[in-house]
Amino acid sequence: MEKYIVVLITAGSAEEAEKLSRGLVEEKLAFCVNALPGVRSIYFWDGKMCADEEVQLFAKTRADRFEALAAWVGENHSYDVPEVIALPIAMGSASYLQSIDDWLGPPATP
Repeated sequence: MEKYIVVLITAGSAEEAEKLSRGLVEEKLAFCVNALPGVRSIYFWDGKMCADEEVQLFAKTRADRFEALAAWVGENHSYDVPEVIALPIAMGSASYLQSIDDWLGPPATP
């Protein structure tokens, strides 16, 4: 498993995206969160096809923070089932990855 991950989260509005982004960084669950507005999501929910404008969040963090990050998003998101999926960072500049570690602090102990 990769040490560093990017977590994808969608938000229903710019205001919610800002709240989630700031909260994730302030709580040291993510080092940086990018918000990409104007994402069109097509999905199946509650027995019907849906199409909505959303904001896509990209949260850079470590794998050891994923469970806490997912729990925090679940508690602070307006959706019943928010998107919280992680992709591995296979490679990155050493200085950027060090910045993630510097902000998040030491890895969680089991």
